Amino acid sequence: MALDVGSSIPELRVTPDKYLPHRYAGASGDFNPIHIDTEFAKAVGLPSNILHGLYGMALVARAAVAAVEGDPRSLKRLSVHFRGMGLPEQEITVTGTVTEASAGRVVLAMEAEQAGNRIIRNAEAELALAG
Repeated sequence: MALDVGSSIPELRVTPDKYLPHRYAGASGDFNPIHIDTEFAKAVGLPSNILHGLYGMALVARAAVAAVEGDPRSLKRLSVHFRGMGLPEQEITVTGTVTEASAGRVVLAMEAEQAGNRIIRNAEAELALAG
């Protein structure tokens, strides 16, 4: 894939299953009931249990690394703004555009959206390119 300034990276599309928040809670140690208890989440005004924000960030990182066909270690910097809640069982789409490209380095502007709601905005990933 050409990584020229202005070019888009391939979209990453993922539909988290209803059990993903439970698995992610176990992996992350974040057992906040808004993530794993649908009834509790609704009682506090949410539409359902919600995905962990860091799961969305991980999808942005995954899309960035895939765009450069790299090893996860190629990701040198990642920043995101969490701007919305992600829900299980709805597709998340991660997109990005090359904003800088030079020998050995690329910077991507990225975002993640779900059902028209941008759950991550103003994300930026810097990656080292293989030799």
